[in-house]
Amino acid sequence: RHALRNSMIPVATVLGPALAGLVTGSFFIESMFSFPGMGRMFVQAIGQRDYSVILGTTLLYAGLIAVANLTVDIVYAWLDPRISYK
Repeated sequence: RHALRNSMIPVATVLGPALAGLVTGSFFIESMFSFPGMGRMFVQAIGQRDYSVILGTTLLYAGLIAVANLTVDIVYAWLDPRISYK
């Protein structure tokens, strides 16, 4: 019971970048296997120089990664009360 919270801190540390890798990995998977999705649309937009789609998907993915990092920081404070953000 007492060790679980302390052991979850490294897990929370890994989950933030793992989510970023999962999101950016969709570019390659969708392009290689011709799955319809945002990753494939992003790669096609780069080839067609569709800057509005490139900008939109880049901002969307950046927002998702920022929210994931914020969530990891909140989970840190919940797991270890000694961590405080002032």
